[in-house]
Amino acid sequence: MVDLTAPRIEDVVRLPEDAFLDQVAETMHAEDVGSVVVTGDTTDLAGIVTDRDLALALRDGIDPEQTTVDEVMTPDPVTAEQGAEIFEVVETMREEDVRRLPLVDEAGDVVRLVSLDDALVLLGEEMADVAELVETQV
Repeated sequence: MVDLTAPRIEDVVRLPEDAFLDQVAETMHAEDVGSVVVTGDTTDLAGIVTDRDLALALRDGIDPEQTTVDEVMTPDPVTAEQGAEIFEVVETMREEDVRRLPLVDEAGDVVRLVSLDDALVLLGEEMADVAELVETQV
C-alpha cells in the first residue's frame, strides 16, 4: 500500500487570509512549493492558492502588494481523509478537476498536500509493486 504521509508529499505551507499576494509569492519561492493553504481566523482551512492563481491575478492587473490572498484563492477546497488510498485521491482529483488535494485528519486539520505529480509518482511505485508480484508468480 502506498503511504500518503511519505516525505515526498510536500509539507503544508500556510498563510492567513489577509496575507498579500506578494507575500504569497515570496513564501512559495522560499518554500519551493506551488501552492499554499490559506487559513481563517483559526487554523481552519479557508482555501488554497496556487501559482496559477497568482499568474492569472497578475495577468488581470491586480496589484500584489494591495491584494489579499482571500481575493484570489479557491475557497473551501475539496479534501480527502488522511488515510485515503492513492487511487481514491486520484479519483477525487479527477472528479473535482484539481491538481492539488489537501489531506485532513479526523479533526479536519490539513496534514498534507498531495499534488498531481506526487500522485503520479506514487501510482508508478504501486504499479511497479504489482509488476514485481506478477513476475514472482510466473
